[in-house]
Amino acid sequence: MILGRRDPSLSELGREQATRLGMAAVQAGAASIWTSPMRRARETAAIVAAAVGVAPEVLDELSESDRGDWEGQTVEHIAAAQPELFAAFEAADPEFAFPGGESLAEQVRRTRAALGVVAAGLKPALVVAHAGTIRAALLAFGQRPPPERALPHGELVVFTWSAAGAQTSG
Repeated sequence: MILGRRDPSLSELGREQATRLGMAAVQAGAASIWTSPMRRARETAAIVAAAVGVAPEVLDELSESDRGDWEGQTVEHIAAAQPELFAAFEAADPEFAFPGGESLAEQVRRTRAALGVVAAGLKPALVVAHAGTIRAALLAFGQRPPPERALPHGELVVFTWSAAGAQTSG
């Protein structure tokens, strides 16, 4: 189901993933934690913060995209009902906008601003965000993101950026 700006709590699986993420963050030596204001991200950040011993900072610009009319619908339904638009979403087409929601360009702009704040803080930094935010970050640094369904969920993804560009590793 497409959540977008819907704001559920973490599931039991989500809490287990957050606990594993906390262990990975300790191993990675996280010095700061930044999070989306959305409940699922804040709950994840709180679990990670308890392991790391660092209070998370909330950045509104890390919110998931406003997915408008797609929120609450299944991916399968959207892919069948709007195949061309869904293909543009999967391909991260720069012209893509969610029907009744946010455009990809808008999310890239606010994600770039959030990453500027993160870059000015203590490093290494851990950012707890959403699949759409990760894809927007990749686009902000000139990389073509994978389809959202191909992104790891509940895992630590190392994302480094510099003036030369961005790189990810799982």
